[in-house]
Amino acid sequence: MSRILRSCFVICLLCVLPVTAAWAWGALGHALVGELAQRHLNPKARAEVAKLLAGEPNPSLAGVASWADDLRNDDPPRFKETQRWHYINAKGGGCDFDLARDCPDGNCVVGAINKQLAILGDRSQPLEARRDALKFVVHLVGDEHQPMHAGNRTDSGGNRFQISLRTPIAPEAYAQKSYVDGVMGTNLHSVWDYYILASRKLKLLDYAKLLDKQAWDPASAATGTPLNWAEESCTLIDAKGIYPPEDQHKMDHTYLDQMRPLAEARVHVAAERLANLLNQTLGQ
Repeated sequence: MSRILRSCFVICLLCVLPVTAAWAWGALGHALVGELAQRHLNPKARAEVAKLLAGEPNPSLAGVASWADDLRNDDPPRFKETQRWHYINAKGGGCDFDLARDCPDGNCVVGAINKQLAILGDRSQPLEARRDALKFVVHLVGDEHQPMHAGNRTDSGGNRFQISLRTPIAPEAYAQKSYVDGVMGTNLHSVWDYYILASRKLKLLDYAKLLDKQAWDPASAATGTPLNWAEESCTLIDAKGIYPPEDQHKMDHTYLDQMRPLAEARVHVAAERLANLLNQTLGQ
């Protein structure tokens, strides 16, 4: 199947599948960031985005928001080359990231955003390079606002913190074997990637409409840098009690309900900051 046909098939599939089977932070969360950000682009930035994404199966920020993750299947060598761009971990503890220590050669979410923004804003670069840079920026700004992508623990962003989650929400197809009698054997990272937002049971545009009712603060969005935003995500892990106690690895909807306002706030602020970055880079 060609890349375009495969992409069209995925888009059509997402339109007809029930929300519980279709969305994750990697799909719904990233698409929400893209959809909300696009609504707040200035006219010049909006036109430049349209030019860069012309020819894409879904030529919108939401439509390309999961591209960097889709490389896992579409272009495995490139995904392997860029997989460290999706997170940052403070090897020395705390949340004061040291880029020389925690982001060698710029291979972390902070370094990648800065590098791809530079490519995006350089009009002398080939259009294809700038298009890919835009797709990386959209995705990676979303990633660093998901707290499990910017931390200081030694469990690979919660991937090794095992969770037994009682939920009526069916997992994605690849994880079906771990879903038995309404209980999902998973991990804390996947709870944040999939279940918290999916448990709203809203489709993309309905969810975006709900979140867009929150106050939009351009002045706040214009402050800070990708490094500051990663450090902010890291501090939330302890400040908001994201990790349950070490002896409590069983969850139900109570945890999802408790953490959903935080997850939605992170989506909202990521969209604000993404729109501001693109307005600064493409809309001047």
